[in-house]
Amino acid sequence: MGSQRQEQAVAAATRTTRLHGHDLCYLDAGDSGPVVLFIHGLLGSSQSWAHLVDRLDTGHRVIAPDLFGHGGSAKPRGDYSLGSHAATLRDLLDHLGVERVTLVGHSLGGGIAMQFCYLFPDRVERLVLVSSGGLGRDVSPLLRSATLPGAEWVLPLLASQWLRGRAEAVARPFARFAGRAGSDLTEAWRGFTSLGDADSRRAFLATTRSVLDPGGQTVTAHDHLPMSQPPPTLIVWGTRDRMIPTWHATTAQQAIPGSRVELFEGAGHFPYLHDPERFADLLVDFIAEPQPG
Repeated sequence: MGSQRQEQAVAAATRTTRLHGHDLCYLDAGDSGPVVLFIHGLLGSSQSWAHLVDRLDTGHRVIAPDLFGHGGSAKPRGDYSLGSHAATLRDLLDHLGVERVTLVGHSLGGGIAMQFCYLFPDRVERLVLVSSGGLGRDVSPLLRSATLPGAEWVLPLLASQWLRGRAEAVARPFARFAGRAGSDLTEAWRGFTSLGDADSRRAFLATTRSVLDPGGQTVTAHDHLPMSQPPPTLIVWGTRDRMIPTWHATTAQQAIPGSRVELFEGAGHFPYLHDPERFADLLVDFIAEPQPG
C-alpha cells in the first residue's frame, strides 16, 4: 500500500513545461514553505528522489526535474555542460516563480549545484552535496570508459535488449538477498536500462564527456571554491562509495567554510537510498537550522 500511495503522489506531482524550445519534465509537490530543489546524477531522473516526496512535502515544497537528456525530458543535440544545466534550473525556477531554494545535488547533480551557486548565489538558501562530482580527479573506471574512443559503438551493444534481459535473468534470484546493499545496484541498473534508447545514449555520452576524460574528472569546483560567502552547506557521503571516493567529502569540507560532513556507514554512491529515513531527517533538520549571522 505504501508503494502504491507513493506512486500516486508522484504521478499527481509530475509536470511538463517548455524551456528553450524543449519539454522539461519535473516533480512539484508539497506545501508552501522552504523550497527544496533536487538535482539527480548521471543516468538518474526525478524518480531517484521520489521516495522522499512523502517525507518532505509537509512544510516544504519539493521540486525535482529530469535534467535535459534524462528521464522524461527532451534529449536534444546541444550543450550538456554544468553551466547549461544550471541555467536551465534557473529558468525553471523563474517559470515557477521561485526566488530561493535549498539545492540538493547528487553526483553530477552536485557539480551542477555548485555551478548554480557560483552563477546565481542570490538564489541559494542552502547547499547539500551528496556523493558530489567536481571535487577531485578520481572517479570510477566504469565512468571513465564512456569517454574512450569508440564508446558510441560499444554502448548500443551493451545496452541492447537481449543483453539486458540476460543480465536481469541472472541477477533476479539474488535480488531478494541484496537488501540495503543492493540500493546502488538497483539505481545504477535503472539508469543503465535507459541507454536502450539512442537519444539517451547520445545525451549520456555528451554529458559524460563534458565533465570527464579517460583520466578522470576534468571539471573542478576548486576554481570557484572557497566561495567568498558560501551558503550553509551539508556534505553527505557513503563510506563504501565506489564511484567517487569518500575522501572527496573532506576536500569539500576544507574548501567550503562552515560546512559539515555526514557519513553513511556501509552506504555506496546512493546514501539517500541506503538509509532514506536518516537522510530525510538530516535534510529537514538542516533546513530548519537558523541562518548564520
